[in-house]
Amino acid sequence: MREVLFLLLPNVVLLDVAGSAEAFRCAERRAPGSYRLRFIAPQPSVTAAVGLTLGALEPLPASLAPGALLILTGVAGDAVDPEESATARAIDWLRGGAAAAAQLLCVCTGSVIAAHAGLLAGRDCTTHHAHLDELRRAEPRARVHDNRIFVEDGRVASSAGVTAGLDLALHLIGLQQGPQVAAEVARDLVVYLRRAGSDPTLSPWVMHRNHLHPAVHRVQDAVTRDPAARWDSAQLAAVACTGPRNLARLFAEHARCSPLDYVQLIRYAFARQLVTGSTLDLERVAARAGFGSAQQLRRVWARWEALPPSAFRHAP
Repeated sequence: MREVLFLLLPNVVLLDVAGSAEAFRCAERRAPGSYRLRFIAPQPSVTAAVGLTLGALEPLPASLAPGALLILTGVAGDAVDPEESATARAIDWLRGGAAAAAQLLCVCTGSVIAAHAGLLAGRDCTTHHAHLDELRRAEPRARVHDNRIFVEDGRVASSAGVTAGLDLALHLIGLQQGPQVAAEVARDLVVYLRRAGSDPTLSPWVMHRNHLHPAVHRVQDAVTRDPAARWDSAQLAAVACTGPRNLARLFAEHARCSPLDYVQLIRYAFARQLVTGSTLDLERVAARAGFGSAQQLRRVWARWEALPPSAFRHAP
């Protein structure tokens, strides 16, 4: 179980906290034992920018366990005041190395707080568009990126702010718990699942899922859980508790594709993960993904990728 700690300061932007926290809570429900949420602060309570007081907050711990996630949430206002009492104590705590073993996620002006603590020196990062210049001033050694939803650099990730923190949380959940869990959390929250810059423009794991039909989702969930199963029209229809012809009609209406096309898409997505993340040869990748041969995999691959699988073998 990973601990997820939210560092809260006075005038905190509540959505910076709630969006990411809800994503990790839903992930824990989908994958029990994955995350434990904690809320820490330099003082026992803080008042959020909307006027809501958040109390019973834990004090700043002496250190964080390896693998913990520390989320620096943003504060409202034209700029972060590093001299404000609670903010100054938080910056000193960060500067002192208490979070050195943790993975750092900065939401909105949380990046500016990290910059004042010296945690972004020499790193790629971003923040809310209204605070980009402030971030550059706070840490001239940082490589600040404009117009980015989120940026990762080693153990530090930063997001553009507000809802972008949710995108970053979903991305991290996908890396740690798998794309199926991240897609299910995105569905629970009724949001799109965005990706890192190196991923496809539209993730195959969430394509054709922007609908609410339960039978179609049931089939899609079954295929995603086991892409290599011997899926045919009859088996897919049995999962949906309907006939093959009616299932084809439902997929066309709600998913905008055929059931078997969806199977091929998910098999391709699974094969792509194996190609980029393993040393398996293409025949074994094809077998694990449910294709009859490497040749069949190449044919399906060409529907979504201009470059062959070999071009992705050493992709970061």
